[in-house]
Amino acid sequence: MTGDDIGRVIRRMSHEILETHRGAQDVVLVGIHTRGVVLARMLGETVAGFEGCEVPVGQLDIGLYRDDRDSRPDIPTRRTEIPVDIGGRHVIIVDDVLYTGRTVRAGLDALSDIGRADTTELAVLVDRGHRELPIRADYIGKNLPTSRDEMVRVRLPDIDGVEGVFIERREVA
Repeated sequence: MTGDDIGRVIRRMSHEILETHRGAQDVVLVGIHTRGVVLARMLGETVAGFEGCEVPVGQLDIGLYRDDRDSRPDIPTRRTEIPVDIGGRHVIIVDDVLYTGRTVRAGLDALSDIGRADTTELAVLVDRGHRELPIRADYIGKNLPTSRDEMVRVRLPDIDGVEGVFIERREVA
């Protein structure tokens, strides 16, 4: 996907969110660090442009909730910040790539420690398949079937200086 493709996908997903919730009232977007935060901001700005109102956008650190912490002691701690109480709200967790579902599971656990939303949904830029947990996205930018020896890399200008979605082959040792 090119940067233009990502822009189109963000606009479409924003419309889908607005259609599902009949507007942006009580919607909160929460991005999983790192690229999910940037994508949540992009969605929030786009929804706000369509609706003429601000959409709260937060950021979620899942490092302490990962099930592979013992094998990855170098996981950095980042900031969790949600600007509103999520109680009674429609929270949409945002991430870049949905793969096994383990990151989303950790995000759900982290979010449940913050509060209880009315509903919790998932928006991802790319769904690449290969789920290990029964998790599916409510809003999908692009379904991108891959093999397990491929990696999907999302690049965003705020973080990487370039924009696009790329498939790379894993190096086999």
